[in-house]
Amino acid sequence: MRPMTTIDWKDVQDAAAIIRAGGLVAIPTETVYGLAADATNDRAIASIYEAKGRPRFNPLIVHVTGAEMANRFVEMTPRARALADEFWPGPLTLVLKRRPDCPISLLASAGLETLGVRAPAHPLAQALLGAIDRPLAAPSANRSGAVSPTRAEHVRESLGEAVDMVLDGGPCPVGVESTILKLDGEKAILLRPGGITAEEIERVIGRPVERADQTAAIEAPGMLASHYAPNAAIRLEATSPGPREAFLAFGAAPANHPHTLNLSESGDLREAAANLFAHLRALDALCAEEKLNAIAVAPIPDEGLGEAINDRLRRAAAPRQK
Repeated sequence: MRPMTTIDWKDVQDAAAIIRAGGLVAIPTETVYGLAADATNDRAIASIYEAKGRPRFNPLIVHVTGAEMANRFVEMTPRARALADEFWPGPLTLVLKRRPDCPISLLASAGLETLGVRAPAHPLAQALLGAIDRPLAAPSANRSGAVSPTRAEHVRESLGEAVDMVLDGGPCPVGVESTILKLDGEKAILLRPGGITAEEIERVIGRPVERADQTAAIEAPGMLASHYAPNAAIRLEATSPGPREAFLAFGAAPANHPHTLNLSESGDLREAAANLFAHLRALDALCAEEKLNAIAVAPIPDEGLGEAINDRLRRAAAPRQK
């Protein structure tokens, strides 16, 4: 799953120095670009919330090199170890109980007794984590609620000078955020679908994954009703675009429509996930340029990675929070 990336070690060391000084660095992961800061530094964590305009009750994911590093901060139960062995580094976040002596800022976990941790599968992210040997809080590197960034230029467009440095690792190959799974006793609760499917998790833990009550308290990123939203309105389950709409297609697309982008002409859900946020950004810009009314989105199968894609699209189409 690791993308082919040439590591510029001077950039990594420069980024490490910024992190140690309490600054913010946008880093590539296999999912989306993250806005990284020292997870043990309260002021640095506050800077993430300020830069993103993020609600303080919305917790952050903490990035680590792997299970051994995670075990310094959370209680890695046998099931957590089994999942980490199978999927780390990779797009799975585990929500686990904080250790009593956990040094990670309570602001990062929004005051909860649990903490979301994951090991990113990108060589630049791993290189930075290894260089500083400390955990990184790294939510998506964009304004809160907006379309997530899958390229370095998306970060610069969204955050501008609010970020001290952008580590450019090219396009993110997975393209949707990590799956977030809470392990609570015997329960395994899917808080957010993402790059690892529920079916893949069930094969490892040997029991069904429960779905979270989306009306309950916020326990993880991406649970706000309105999230991942472009400026343009979104119309879902569209079999064809209206005369003043851009069209986000999947599979077969209407001929001769001038404002269409296709997530995957072959109907490949993995390709569709990788293209999702970049295509939403491009169509959003097109709507503004051509004064179109909305982005119409073709139906996406709600299976495998389609569950994560549809989750992002439903939140993008939800009434905007004010």
